[in-house]
Amino acid sequence: MTRVVYLVICGAGPASDATRFIEAARADGWDCYVLTTPTGSAFVDIETLESASGHPVISEHRSPGTPRRERPPADAVVVAPATANTICKLAAGISDTYALDIVSECIGLGVPVVVVPFVNSALANRASYRKAVSALKTEEVAVYDVPAHLPHQGAAHLGSFPWSGALAMSTTMTSKQSR
Repeated sequence: MTRVVYLVICGAGPASDATRFIEAARADGWDCYVLTTPTGSAFVDIETLESASGHPVISEHRSPGTPRRERPPADAVVVAPATANTICKLAAGISDTYALDIVSECIGLGVPVVVVPFVNSALANRASYRKAVSALKTEEVAVYDVPAHLPHQGAAHLGSFPWSGALAMSTTMTSKQSR
């Protein structure tokens, strides 16, 4: 049986390399569906992601009266790269985008969720961010330990973004859940 992972991409520098996650996931037997936040869609090449995943990339809610999108339920969700904005909204239960709606529902359903931050130190030092990370962890969301980078220095850290680590963490979480 093929496992299904939803990759939720936010608007941060590493998003342009998201095919690394998709290709690794597919090589490991996962079927990968990609969602982006509205800002995240500006950071990626939609056609490349659709070609790599074999599925349409979804960034917005469907229009009223249009058919529901066919997508199997997720066995795991990876939010990567996750911005401070998305992390804070997710922890607060704010679902003002399609991507946040889906991730929030998956958390509520007990689907393993991995959040992989790409955040600068100024934002990571904020009390609201630290509280958000803590709140997500209390809901059993795995927050990958990615060191915050200095403001305006994110480009130097793009190549070391832990795409494979995020996949490994979601694989471990789903293995534990199926026991």
